[in-house]
Amino acid sequence: MAEERANFGSKLGVILATAGSAVGLGNVWRFPYMAGENGGAVFIFIYIICVLLLGIPCMVSEFIIGRHGASNTARAYTKLSGGSPWKWVGYMGVLTGFLITGYYAVVSGWCLQYVYASIVGELKGDSTFVASYFKEFSTSPITPIFWTVVILLICHFVIIHGVRGGIERASKLLMPALFVLLLIIVVASCMLPGSKAGVEFLFNPDFSKFNRGVFLGALGQSFYSLSIAMGCICTYASYFSRQTNLLSSAVQISVVDCLVAILAGLMIFPAAFSVGVSPDSGPSLIFITLPNVFNQAFSAVPWLGWVISLLFYVLLSLAALTSLMSLHEVSTAFFFEELHISRKGGALIVTITTCIIGAFCSLSLGAVEGLSIAGQPLFDVFDFVTGQIFLPVGGFLTCLFLGWFVPRKLVKDEFTNWGTLRTTLFSTYLFLIRFVCPAAIAAIMLHQFGVI
Repeated sequence: MAEERANFGSKLGVILATAGSAVGLGNVWRFPYMAGENGGAVFIFIYIICVLLLGIPCMVSEFIIGRHGASNTARAYTKLSGGSPWKWVGYMGVLTGFLITGYYAVVSGWCLQYVYASIVGELKGDSTFVASYFKEFSTSPITPIFWTVVILLICHFVIIHGVRGGIERASKLLMPALFVLLLIIVVASCMLPGSKAGVEFLFNPDFSKFNRGVFLGALGQSFYSLSIAMGCICTYASYFSRQTNLLSSAVQISVVDCLVAILAGLMIFPAAFSVGVSPDSGPSLIFITLPNVFNQAFSAVPWLGWVISLLFYVLLSLAALTSLMSLHEVSTAFFFEELHISRKGGALIVTITTCIIGAFCSLSLGAVEGLSIAGQPLFDVFDFVTGQIFLPVGGFLTCLFLGWFVPRKLVKDEFTNWGTLRTTLFSTYLFLIRFVCPAAIAAIMLHQFGVI
C-alpha cells in the first residue's frame, strides 16, 4: 500500500495533473456558452473575481484535507473528523465523483464520436442536418455506449499505471497537447473575416449588461469549473509532498483553468461572429452549432475547415479525458484502499460499474423507454442530483468543516507547510472559508432552484 500512495514526482506534475482535473468540458463547453448567454467580457471579469474569492480558497481547503489525510477522500475526512459525522462529507465526495464518472463518460464519448465523424467527413451539411445528426447519434442504442466504453477503457489504462507512471505521465503529455491545439484553433478563428466582433465581445466589457443573474452565473461557473467537491482535488492532494506550496499551487492551477476557459471563448466566438451565429446558442453550441460554424467559416478552403473541426474535437476529447482520469481516480483510490485490494482491482471495479451506469444513462436519452425518474431521463437525473445538490452541499459542508471544526493550528500548519512558508494571507484565507465561501455557495444553490 505504501508504494501505491507515491507522491507526484515533480512540481510540474502536480500543476499539470491537478489542472487537468479542473480543465474539462466545463471550460471548453460550459464556459463559452455561459459567457455567450451572460454578456461575454463582463461575465469573464466577474468570473475571475469569483475564482479569487471562491475557487482558490475552496481548492486550498481540499488540498489541506487531502494532503493531511494522505488517503482516499472518505478516509481523509474521517481522519480529520475523528470519526464524527463530518466524515460523511468525504463519503459524499466519493459518491459524487463516482456518479459523475458514469454520465460524464457518456458526454466524453460523444467527443470521440465527433472526432471520428470529422475524420470521415460526416459533419458536412447545414444546421438542420447537423442537429438531426446529433439527435440520431445520441439516441442510438449502440454507438454512444461503444464510445463511452472506449473512453473509460483509455482512462482505465492510465489509472492502473499508478500516480507517476499513469496520471502524471499522461498529464504531462495531454495538457501541453491541449494548449497547442487551443492556440492553433484560436489563431485560425481570429484570422477569419469579421472575427474582430467576437474578440471585442470577449474583451470589451459592457457593464450595463451586469445584473444579478450574470453574477450568480459566474459564481456557479467558478465553483464547477475547478472541480470543487467532486473528490478529485482532495484525492490528488493526497499525492502531494509535504513541500508542496498549497496556496501557490491553487493560484497556478486557477490561472491555467481561467486561461483555458478564455482561450476556449477566443476559439469559438470569433468564428461564430464571422458567420453571424448568435453567441448565446446555449448548451447546443459544441455539438450542434459549431460544426455548422466551421463548415461556413472555412467554406472557401474546405480542407482547412475539415482540419479545424478535427482538431477541435480532438481538443475536446483531451479535455474530457483529463477530467475523467481524476474522477476515476477518486473511486479507484477509495476501493483499493478500503477493500484492501490492488490498484488494478479497484480500477476494474470502477471501470465496470461506470460502464454500466453510462450505458443506462445513454439509453435513457431515447433508445429505451422507461429509463427515467419522475419523468426525467436517468442522464438528466444524474446531472441534476450531482450538479445541483451533491456538489454545492459538499462544498458548503467542507467550508464549515475546515473553517469551524478542524483545529485552527492544524489548518495553519498545512497552509504554511509547518511554518516554513512566510505568508500573511492565512487570516484572509480563514475569513473567506468561514464566511464568504459558504455564503457564495448558498447563493449558488438558491439561484439554481430559482429562489434568488
